[in-house]
Parts: sequence; C-alpha cells; structure tokens
Amino acid sequence: MPPKVDLGKCSGCGACVDVCPSEVFEIENEKSKVARPDDCTGCEACVEECPEEAIELVE
Repeated sequence: MPPKVDLGKCSGCGACVDVCPSEVFEIENEKSKVARPDDCTGCEACVEECPEEAIELVE
C-alpha cells in the first residue's frame, strides 16, 4: 500500500523523509512528495511520525 500525502496539511517538515526505511519520500517545493511509491513496504512509520497527520496508506 503506497502512502498518500495531503498537501493541504503537509508542512514540509521532512519527518517522513527521515523516518522512512525505504526512502519513499522527497521534499519538493517545501512539501513532501511520494517519489518512489513502489518501494513502500507499508510499515506505517511515516503515518505515525507525521506531526500534521497528512499521510495515509492507500490501496
């Protein structure tokens, strides 16, 4: 299940980039971007770490 970022909530803090063991995220234009969705293992670390609750895993 790849992550989805709600850009309206994302503050671009980079917490998801730092916590993701699969390097799925990048920061682009001061927002988090799912750069490599196929690499996501569904561990949910990004969901738990995001202080803005801007990330969810989708099917």
